[in-house]
Amino acid sequence: MDLVEIVVLLLAALVGAAFVWFAGARSGRSLKLLLSFSGAFLFGITVLHLLPEVYHQHGINAGAYVLLGFILQILLEFFSKGVEHGHMHLHDLPEGVFPFSIFLSLCIHSFMEGMPLGHEHGEGHALLSGIAVHKLPVAVTLASILVASGSSRLKLGLMMVIFALMAPAGLIVGEQLQSSDIPQNALPIVLAIVAGMFLHISTTILFEISKAHKFDLAKFAVVAVGSILALWVA
Repeated sequence: MDLVEIVVLLLAALVGAAFVWFAGARSGRSLKLLLSFSGAFLFGITVLHLLPEVYHQHGINAGAYVLLGFILQILLEFFSKGVEHGHMHLHDLPEGVFPFSIFLSLCIHSFMEGMPLGHEHGEGHALLSGIAVHKLPVAVTLASILVASGSSRLKLGLMMVIFALMAPAGLIVGEQLQSSDIPQNALPIVLAIVAGMFLHISTTILFEISKAHKFDLAKFAVVAVGSILALWVA
């Protein structure tokens, strides 16, 4: 078990939660720029690192698994309301009602994306960095939703710790499956599904930041930086 990976996964979620804990619910321009960066970085990681690895492992069958992940993410977003790519809709939340479907969907997503880290594939660092950068704005958005729903600080902290533990739990389960008697291509299939999920999330983010079809220098800059950094990830 790689403790560094677990620490990175935990910090990515908890830093986002801590930001909301101290600063309150956020849905402003800074979050949108962070989402723009994460979308560009995640898209770059997916097309430059994960998809080549997936096609190398599965050949012509890889496309079916990637498509499955793409469709699965669409299904999850019926319940998460698009939190994975920054949708907040705080005004639609009923006061005092815990957003259970959103929380559960994000936990399932986080658990799944952690599972392939338990397999020693060629793009482990790329996947880890993609998950970490993606998880930070998701954690900010989820924590903001919990605050807006009327959750106490104690409940906010507890729920965010549970969410933070999902990806490391997926990593641990992935390691156990890797050492078990299940077929050795099981976790590479999960990696292909996760790549499809990332493809949906990243392209949705990039599409939504250009909805107005107006040039925004700040967003262009963070997208460019995110794309360039994705090239450098080993």
